Amino acid sequence: MSPALYLQVFMADRTVTGCRTHGELGTFMLVTGALPSVMVDFDKISDPNAEYTMRDLSAETMGIEKTRGGTRDAKITDVQTTMVDGNYPWILVRVYTDAGVVGNGESYWGGGDTAIIERMKPFLVGENPLDIDRLYEHMIQKMSGEGSISGKVISAISGIEIALHDVAGKLVDLPAYQLLGGKYRDSARVYCDLHTEDEANPQACAEEADRVVSDLGYDAIKFDLDVPSGHEKDRANRHLRPGEIEHKAEIVEATTEAVGDRADVAFDCHWSYATGSAKRLAKRLEEYDVWWLEDVVPPENHDAQREVTRSTATPVATGENVYRTHGNRDLIENEAIDIVAPDIPRVGGMREGQKIANMADMYYIPVAMHNVSSPIGTMASAQLAVAIPNSLAVEYHSYELGWWEDLVEEDGLIEDGRMDIPEEPGLGLTLDLDTVEENMVEGETLFDEA
Repeated sequence: MSPALYLQVFMADRTVTGCRTHGELGTFMLVTGALPSVMVDFDKISDPNAEYTMRDLSAETMGIEKTRGGTRDAKITDVQTTMVDGNYPWILVRVYTDAGVVGNGESYWGGGDTAIIERMKPFLVGENPLDIDRLYEHMIQKMSGEGSISGKVISAISGIEIALHDVAGKLVDLPAYQLLGGKYRDSARVYCDLHTEDEANPQACAEEADRVVSDLGYDAIKFDLDVPSGHEKDRANRHLRPGEIEHKAEIVEATTEAVGDRADVAFDCHWSYATGSAKRLAKRLEEYDVWWLEDVVPPENHDAQREVTRSTATPVATGENVYRTHGNRDLIENEAIDIVAPDIPRVGGMREGQKIANMADMYYIPVAMHNVSSPIGTMASAQLAVAIPNSLAVEYHSYELGWWEDLVEEDGLIEDGRMDIPEEPGLGLTLDLDTVEENMVEGETLFDEA
């Protein structure tokens, strides 16, 4: 059981379409019209790396045989995925065990992760889910030839890693934050990502900012700043004309003045601008009370990021498109950012997020976690936020989605701009499978019962 995936494979003059994974079978079934169905058993796929590398980290290879006692001897029996059509297509992950305990996780939204998780399932079945670090490194190593440095492989691993924390917490009867070293705080501050129908209108943005702060109780918000101004001439060259910069300054001025000292206000640029334009924009915004300016230049060039950050007193943040601790090292060690913003279901999971936070803390850099997830991924980020000293806030991107909280059985997840951390084992959330089923992406299959 696993989500429907649609591939198109060109074979000479024939096209194979309609690929569906079957979690229980560990297979891909390629369904075609003229061609017969082809079954691929991932458990029997050859692993060329295994022919010459000794760094296989399975329990068998590592000689891990000792009995631990009780539920701590649990074994993974299955890994399943289901994609839910929320305000993003959320990829939910479930890890099943022979102890009857099931853990929930979430990979970053969009296509590809489900197929990769199916590919990795043979590396996990039969393993002890408590060995989170080893299994993480095991998946990284086994997928090294298929791109386990960044991208979709890492976001797929992230979803499994989060689910392992949920399983592990349930097996040892501890909340996930406790597995990360314990609390710095009882709840995570949440910042609300805001949108309006007239997103380029400074007054409309100001009114929405005031409404969310006054009526919903948030003291931290964010707006998109890469919105049309009417002054654009060429969207491809990343250059900001003076009129574009002034329009963005008007949005910043209107929103920051609307909330005053009642809320912090950040602004997102989605990697849109050239280095020179980014520097000019950041300089122009220095007179306003900007919490941070996010993703102002493309994520690949950390030298350009450093150039922008060092040119301005406006705080600059990035990180959701930078994978694992290794990807963040240059940004942090070269002080190319004022705030690091990893997305936990995307960049490596909870323990990798903690490693990023620990590295950032060595340079006195705070962490503001990017997040567009369902309650599962959001709670994973919040559990991490209470366990690290340098957490600023966790993003919430679904305030306009009326049933976001219905995806789990628990109520009151976010109140007055805070996410309280449950004392129940694992993530402390229970998926509402009825709501999951009602909102699955077309063609998906519901998880098996625990």
